[in-house]
Parts: sequence; C-alpha cells; structure tokens
Amino acid sequence: MSKVASGKSTASKAKLLDEFNASIMFDKELYLQDIEGSIAHVKMLSKQNIISTEAKEKIINGLHVIQKEIEDGEYEFNIADEDIHMSIESRLSALIGDDAKRMHTARSRNDQVALDFRMYVLKSNKELVELLLELERVLVDIASKHTKTLLPGMTHLQHAQPINFAYHMLAYTSMFKRDIERLEESHKRNNISPIGCAALAGSPYPTDREYEAKLLGFDSVSINCLDTVSDRDFALEILFNISTMMMHISRLSEEIILWSSSEFGFVELSDEYSTSSSIMPQKKNPDVPELLRGKTGRVNGNLISLLTVLKGLPLAYNKDMQEDKEGVFDSVKTAKISVKILSEALKGMSVDEEAMLRATKKGHLSATDLADYLTANCEYTFRDAYKLTGEVVAFAEERKKDISELNLEELQKFESNIKEDIIDTLQLESSMNARNSQGGTATCSTLVQLEYFANWLKSR
Repeated sequence: MSKVASGKSTASKAKLLDEFNASIMFDKELYLQDIEGSIAHVKMLSKQNIISTEAKEKIINGLHVIQKEIEDGEYEFNIADEDIHMSIESRLSALIGDDAKRMHTARSRNDQVALDFRMYVLKSNKELVELLLELERVLVDIASKHTKTLLPGMTHLQHAQPINFAYHMLAYTSMFKRDIERLEESHKRNNISPIGCAALAGSPYPTDREYEAKLLGFDSVSINCLDTVSDRDFALEILFNISTMMMHISRLSEEIILWSSSEFGFVELSDEYSTSSSIMPQKKNPDVPELLRGKTGRVNGNLISLLTVLKGLPLAYNKDMQEDKEGVFDSVKTAKISVKILSEALKGMSVDEEAMLRATKKGHLSATDLADYLTANCEYTFRDAYKLTGEVVAFAEERKKDISELNLEELQKFESNIKEDIIDTLQLESSMNARNSQGGTATCSTLVQLEYFANWLKSR
C-alpha cells in the first residue's frame, strides 16, 4: 500500500523504507501500458455510467499530456510516488484536479499492474518474433549460397560424416523457428485481460470487462480473479522462451568462435563486428559471439530468480511479486539486442569454402559409406562390415591417407569382392549426396529444406 493511497497508516515512513519499497525507478518502463490501460478503463467507466463523460474526457486528455511529457523527457519520476501507477495518478491530479481520483474506481493496483505487465510482455513477444524472423532470413540467405559447400559434420566435436554448410545453417534455422512458435503460442495463450479483477475478488461496480478487453486488444477476459492478480506464468513463459532462444544463440556463437579460430579457419567475422587485442596487433577477437554466449547465463539467472520468488507465495497478490519485473525487462532488452547483433554479424561473415573442404579430408568421413557398401554388396552383416572398415581405417592411418584416398587395389586387400564403384562411393561429395533421405544432408534434400523455410518466411 502506498503512502498516497493509504487509508489506514498515517505514520510517516522512513526514507530507507521509501527506497526499499519503491519500484518507480524500474517500473516506469510500463508507463505506456499504464496510460493505455487507464484510458480503456475510464472509457469503460463512462460507458457504464460509473463516471461522467466530462470526467472521462478530462482524464484522457490529461493522460495524453503525461505521455507526451514522459516521451519528451520532461517528466519527473519521484521515488515518493512509489510506483508508476501512483506517479501518473499524482501528476494527473496536479493537471486536472479531483477528477483524476475517479480513474481508480472499480480497480486495484493489483489488477492494474497485472494488466500493465501482461501488455508489456505480449508486446515484447511480438517484437522478438519480428527480430527472429529477420535472423531466419539471414540464415536462409547464407544457406542458399552453400548447398554444395562441404564441411565435416561432427558428433562429440569429432569429424563424423560430410555434410554441406547450408544443411548446418538450416539446423539453426529449425531451432529459431521453434523459438518463434513458442513465442507465438505463448502470446495466444496469455492474451487474456486481467483488468476488472480489482484486488482479488472482482468488483461490486457494474463493469464491462469484455468491452475493456476489446479496447486493449485482448482475445478474452480471465476466468478467476483470485488467480489472475497473482498469475505471472506469462512472465515465466517469456523468460523461459528467451532462455531457450539464447541457448540456441549461444550454441551458434560457440561454433562461430571455433570456426573463426586458426585451427578451423572456416569463417571470418567482419572487422565491424570484431575487436583487436590491446597488445597483439595480429589478433582479431570474436567478441560478439563471446558476449552472446556469456549473456545466456544472465537470462537463465533471471528465469531461475522469478521461479524462486513465486514458488512459495500464497494467493493472491504479495509484495514479493514486485521482484517480477526487473529480470523480465533485462531479459527482453538482452534478447532484442542479441538477435539484432547476431543477424548483423552473420550478414558480414565470410565463409572459406576451401578450408571447410580441407577439413573434410581428415577423420575418414566416408568410413560409414564403406561399411554400408560391404553390407549391401558383399554379403556382410553391418556389424562385421563395421569391424572390417575399422581395419581399413587403421591401414589408411598408417599410410597417412584419408580413407577416400585409398585405391581399389588397397581396398581389395581387405575384401576381394569390392568393385571399382567403391572409389566414387568413398568420395566425400558422393558420401554427402548419398544421404538423400527426408531431412538428410544431400544437396537435393537440403534444397527441399531451403524451399520449406523460404515458403514459411514468405507466408509470414
């Protein structure tokens, strides 16, 4: 309960309590949602003849003045007002007098903050979707240029089988598509209005919650007011969705860091999104992906923090829930700039196709193709073919060759029924293109995937 709104406590509060209790310095982020919610609320009050049309117009005009003051940087946020709701109401009282006090009829700060915060999260959901769609376009553009560019596909960070670079990029495109879908599903599930729930039990006034929800763009109103004023699932969802998205960004960032090292040399970030060492002039540091990787821990912490705050709260609203906003504001801000800068860094990233190709000639990437060949053509069980292929790999290692570089005579030392066609089978491009099953790495399969994502993006 704030000092302004208190009808019970008249004792002066300690300055330390003001500082500890106030949220105005961070919940001012919700000023626009608070103003929009109040405008919708007084329109409903007027429609229901709870306040006069004249009072409604005075309040709305005053709120527009306050919005302009805030956006022009002329508004003074005072810690004595405690939160954004009382700050705006206090300023409105100074502008229009006692009619400002009618604005709080048939509502509580409990449903007011639930409304403002929910509107902020829903808006942020949409903004993140748009940024992720741009990232998807960048990834699809990169992939479209590299459907035949070979590189080692890895498991356990060891060379495994040859794939193409487009296929690798489309794996991340798939991840970010899921992130988009999660955000959109969350928006749909949480686009429900809490306004009109008041403190916890509804209102005795003849309100029209459906009308107010429609004004604010909600699909419906909440079912149970006791749940509604204490519900922060929508905040947890955006924190989880951001954490998952940032985990995907971190994985891609890790690969970019590895690929840009001298040991790999697969890619090079532009000078615009790299930094130099303070003492080593030859170095070019991948600071952008490193920071992206690091910020993942930050947003994970925000998720765990809110889960911990909420885990033991009895119904309905508790002051603990003031801790719900800073982490969300921080995660949203971090997520937005992270997606933006990753998109820009990828646009300027150059790909060294020759370095990727050289890397495929290490690690015997077509060994599985030999085992498959023996199984299909030489009447081996796969397990026996696997064992014999291991012996061929050891033989190639002794001669410092990749298995794809062995000739027919060398291969026939192990199995006389091996034919000339094995030479083409073991070539890296043939190995990659042999995996033409649905969702596979063959160029033809990759092109199908590319078309799928291109059409999906066009439909957005």
